[in-house]
Amino acid sequence: MQLLLDLHPDAYPLEGFRRTQLLEWVYVQGVGAFENMTNLPAELRGELADKYHLNPFREIETVRSTDGSVKYLFTLQDGRQMEAVYMPYLDRKTVCVSTMVGCPAKCSFCATGAMGFGRNLTPGEIVGQVLAVAGGEGLAPRELRNLVFMGMGEAMLNYDHTMAAARILLHPQALGMSKRRITLSTVGIAKGITRLAAEDDLGLKLAISLHAPDEETRQRIIPTGAANSIAEIMAAAREYQGVTGRRITFEYTMLRGVNDAVWQAELLAELLRGLVSHVNLIPMNPWEGSGFQSTSEADIQAFYDTLESRGVDVSVRRSRGKDAGAACGQLALKRPGAVSGTGAAL
Repeated sequence: MQLLLDLHPDAYPLEGFRRTQLLEWVYVQGVGAFENMTNLPAELRGELADKYHLNPFREIETVRSTDGSVKYLFTLQDGRQMEAVYMPYLDRKTVCVSTMVGCPAKCSFCATGAMGFGRNLTPGEIVGQVLAVAGGEGLAPRELRNLVFMGMGEAMLNYDHTMAAARILLHPQALGMSKRRITLSTVGIAKGITRLAAEDDLGLKLAISLHAPDEETRQRIIPTGAANSIAEIMAAAREYQGVTGRRITFEYTMLRGVNDAVWQAELLAELLRGLVSHVNLIPMNPWEGSGFQSTSEADIQAFYDTLESRGVDVSVRRSRGKDAGAACGQLALKRPGAVSGTGAAL
């Protein structure tokens, strides 16, 4: 039986206004059972139920943070597990979704990387996270207007499924998101960055997880980094910006005594010269067995000041959901507190 959410809205099995009705039930109303789509004829609902299912997940668990963030732990229909994070702000509601079970990038400071790689998620399993989070928070699906591909996995290594999911998220008859409000993060897959530049209909924002400006440090903390040198990543970034004209964000996790020296800030500024970019300095979020500590506040400030003095647009990003194991780099299927609720997907 096929997961209906895997289909692009234009490929849904109905035509005309019946297709419109079906899409509205799924993406506007957030209804996850054909039997509840009451304006569709009973016979048609039965035919749909015989061929398709709407639920990517066997079980959903939540862990709520004191800052309002919520970690969603999804058990997929094959029993594998992955996570998403809901982050409410005063002016927006954001969901951080996964593109894989685990991650093959193996960043040594990231709990997800320590898990290893399970499998790629399908487009419907990616989009289904948004629908499930909306349902879990008592929201209509279209109330979630900001999305980041920054959960488990390397989106560029599940490129086709991630792009298919993005097209569903953007489709006016599906979730109707704005391309300006979707960000794709990559550890630096140069070929993927170049491919993304050519996706004229998407216009996604790009974030590159650089984490070090020198090859020796980067390959030490990102063992798979040798496949994409810093020079190749920066060349791809410049090509992306030349084609799209969009600003690029560079993510930089601050690791004490590893990548936080002033000389590394100076080298980073040189790498970014001529690019329209923004640097997010991210204090490392702790997890058991990481072997790393976050840079001290004084050294983060020194790194920040060095970048700013050289004309780099920079900020310090304070991660949300630390106490729920939901912060950047912490996603590892852990339950740090009591599970606050379970429920059926969608």
